[in-house]
Amino acid sequence: MGGSGVSRDGVTRSAILLMSLGEEEAVEVFRLLGPQEVQKVGQAMARLGRVSREDVAGVLRDFRQVAGQQLPIGTASDQYLRSVLTRALGDDRAAGLIDRILQAQDNRGIDGLKWMDAASVAELIRNEHPQVIATILAHLDADQAAGVLGALNEHLRSDVVLRIATLDSVQPAAMQDLNDVLTQLLSGGEPAGKSALDGVQAAAEILNRMGPMEAGVSSHIREVDAELAQRIEDRMLAFDDLLDLDDRDLQLLLREVQSETLVLALKGAGAALQDKVFKNLSQRAAEMLREDLEAKGPVRLSQVEAAQREILRIARRLAADGLVVLDGAGGASLVE
Repeated sequence: MGGSGVSRDGVTRSAILLMSLGEEEAVEVFRLLGPQEVQKVGQAMARLGRVSREDVAGVLRDFRQVAGQQLPIGTASDQYLRSVLTRALGDDRAAGLIDRILQAQDNRGIDGLKWMDAASVAELIRNEHPQVIATILAHLDADQAAGVLGALNEHLRSDVVLRIATLDSVQPAAMQDLNDVLTQLLSGGEPAGKSALDGVQAAAEILNRMGPMEAGVSSHIREVDAELAQRIEDRMLAFDDLLDLDDRDLQLLLREVQSETLVLALKGAGAALQDKVFKNLSQRAAEMLREDLEAKGPVRLSQVEAAQREILRIARRLAADGLVVLDGAGGASLVE
């Protein structure tokens, strides 16, 4: 959504919209949101300071415009769902999600976990077999799964991510084990269907959100299976993916990055990304950055890669806080 008096991210605009609807209507909307959405929008509502009448009017105007373009309730077909999710998430990330939705998998046990904090989930499952833990985490949102992994010991953490990356489906018996571990919410009378998974994509999305711990886990996977590690890395957020950031988000990211780190990272960046960075700096700052790049001379590839990883960690942190939108990390505005 655009057009409000002050530039705000999608989560904040969603919070403004809900605050303007009134309590009863907001309750009904929250009932339709998932756990991560509730947390992010709730935090944004709690952070809201004074909101101008112009901001509220802009959010409502944009919402009416978007809502007026949607199909009437009840007319969405499978093809429509596939089209929307593929455009929103990309081919790889949407495929498994679409299959799970259309197959109407009964994952109530997993859904119960999604409302728990990461530390509580970790405490619940830490003594289970690593394959069971991997199966559970592969069904959680990447942000929550990364938090759970962070609460596990280093050896178990690496073992679980490796197992996630090699998952391609979950057999009925494994699904039954999974739900037995969580709760007894499933009656057990209905046969569980085989659930398709893209383990490599799930592992990549989780690693994207693990912060400094990512390097150790990735190193362990590379030692065990270099080819698999490369397949995961190919799916992870890459430095050149920052080209997809809009100008406002890139400016916010650049304010968080130290100048020396930026210089090193840009030494290994393509011309398009360099130009976009220059465009989003003040004229004075852009000139200084150009001079620093020219004066830096040759640098080791390991230094460049370390600097780029640091910037990506910052970008993922900002995305997790709802401040920027990273397509490769699963970020998305709740109201467009």
